[in-house]
Amino acid sequence: MADYINIRGQNIEVVASDPANPTQGQIWYNSTSNTLKGLGFGVASWATGGNLATARSRAGAGGTQTAGIAFGGSNSGGRTSATEEYNGATWTAGGSLATGREGLGGCGDQTAALAFGGEAAPGTQNITEEYNGATWSPGGNLPVGKKFMAAAGTQTAGLSIAGFVDPGSATNTSEEYNGSTWTSGGTLTTARYYLAGAGIQTAALAIGGFSPSIVNSTEEYNGTTWTAGGAYPTVRRGNAAAGSQTAAVGFGGSSTSPAAPGMTGLTALYDGSTWTNSPASLSTARIEMPGAGTQTLALAIGGELAPGFSAATEEWTGAGPATKTITAS
Repeated sequence: MADYINIRGQNIEVVASDPANPTQGQIWYNSTSNTLKGLGFGVASWATGGNLATARSRAGAGGTQTAGIAFGGSNSGGRTSATEEYNGATWTAGGSLATGREGLGGCGDQTAALAFGGEAAPGTQNITEEYNGATWSPGGNLPVGKKFMAAAGTQTAGLSIAGFVDPGSATNTSEEYNGSTWTSGGTLTTARYYLAGAGIQTAALAIGGFSPSIVNSTEEYNGTTWTAGGAYPTVRRGNAAAGSQTAAVGFGGSSTSPAAPGMTGLTALYDGSTWTNSPASLSTARIEMPGAGTQTLALAIGGELAPGFSAATEEWTGAGPATKTITAS
């Protein structure tokens, strides 16, 4: 058998702890754990996370995989104002929205979130609420009531993307929030609702949706105008996304209307121009769930099943460098 020095031209380093920043293909012996290790390439996967206390779909969300937030939405008991915060393992109760609603937009993070629009009693809302990590307070109103829109950005630089405007039509408008006031943004090429969004106010994505048929188009926003991006692998509505304009992950949704026959857990990755299907899918196919996090560390939160509502959280880990223990097998 060839030895490592003849293959790589160097000895295996003996260290008391794993290197802080190993390079791809590097191998070392950890004398503390008595294990031979190397930096390889991990496989993308979805794993089970902690369940929401309140099962729901059509909620707003934000944050990261280890500091997420979900708020609003609806279930068989009606619309909810409940907010929950995630620490990477469990959800705990946060401050309740002043107005319980579904189909609202949500962005920001666990200590500075933004909730806007949605449907409550009576009708479609234009209200905005801001979260400080404990309580929600009023923000500036949207120019028009909207629901089932996508969202991107932060509490002080938020973006409302397309959606549905009463008395009954999809819209192609986007609106920008500066921390106190909404102003008109660029117009999408395709009016749609039940779509997914990702990114920030000046570099956002609008993905899929319903208008009036289900679409697979992606549009990219530069803070002024929307332009065509790469087509999603399949037509999808009620889908979710996380990440940035040049590194996004999309998941779930349905390719049919009504949704149940076409519900999917399919997951796809975007590199700024092209979507590629991942071999890993959500454990449970569902629609109308919010996503949060990044392309490599994302959350799928709740959603609607066929039938019923989900309290499940799934955690996405994208393919990337990973330290592995090397065994004889």
